[in-house]
Amino acid sequence: MAIKTRFLIISDTHGGVFDVKEVQQADVVIHCGDLTEESKIDEFRTTINLLRRLPAPLKLPDLVEKNFGGLGEPRRLFNEAKDAGITFLDEGNYQFTLQNGAVLRVYASPFTPSEGGWAFQYPPGDKHDFAVADNVDVAITHGPPHGVMDYTDSKQRAGCPYLFEAIRRAKPLLHCFGHIHEGWDSKLVTWRDNVSEKPSHFADIDNSRSVTIEKLSNLIGNKQDDIETITAKEQKVKACIRRGFCSTSHCSDDIHPLNPGSQTLFVNASIEGKSDDLISQPPWIVDLELPAAAD
Repeated sequence: MAIKTRFLIISDTHGGVFDVKEVQQADVVIHCGDLTEESKIDEFRTTINLLRRLPAPLKLPDLVEKNFGGLGEPRRLFNEAKDAGITFLDEGNYQFTLQNGAVLRVYASPFTPSEGGWAFQYPPGDKHDFAVADNVDVAITHGPPHGVMDYTDSKQRAGCPYLFEAIRRAKPLLHCFGHIHEGWDSKLVTWRDNVSEKPSHFADIDNSRSVTIEKLSNLIGNKQDDIETITAKEQKVKACIRRGFCSTSHCSDDIHPLNPGSQTLFVNASIEGKSDDLISQPPWIVDLELPAAAD
């Protein structure tokens, strides 16, 4: 039996907050990392208070912070927040039985290919082993896979090819992440039938059968937009802000039902915006079907 399950997905809050609305009620809240700006304890407390306020029985934060000498105190704060349904995720595979009766299998990893003064990084030329289990429903990583919602403002792809390969082979229902703020987006990807020898977005994604749900360029104006387009985008932004989220549903009775094993929904949920037109980008609410715990 399939159980409809609602996810509220956020990332890159950087110690900030956003309006919490009752309509954001979900079964699971996912935070894909960059909980703080400078890894200050007060920022961790602010983020934990935000997670406490979000209406969901299970909340899964993935930690990515500056390397300030250890995670002992932040980990203690998260452990003390377990009464609010907050479960701190180290890298690895997990299984949860949800209050709605569904079973949720999760993979989490904070690692990104980058060079700088942050923890959980590796040089872009090195390989990181993203050990995504074959039966995972949801992959939570801080960074994107190479070729999927990973374009930076400088038009460079910043995603990890080894993460793409791991996601391609596991084919979870949902892969959510952040890190590239300007990559805020959602797309239902259809995989090609055969896995290529060296998986890539060029060879393994069937774009003709994939569906873009929403993307930042549909919300933020550019120099090429005419007055009508600018007005439409402004109205769409106001609607998102009024609702408090963007949403998409891929259950069996929806227009685009997700086909397990053949499709993956990718979501870049970065909250901190890089445009004056949308300083705080909306959270994502996603509805998917999960197996019942007794199945």
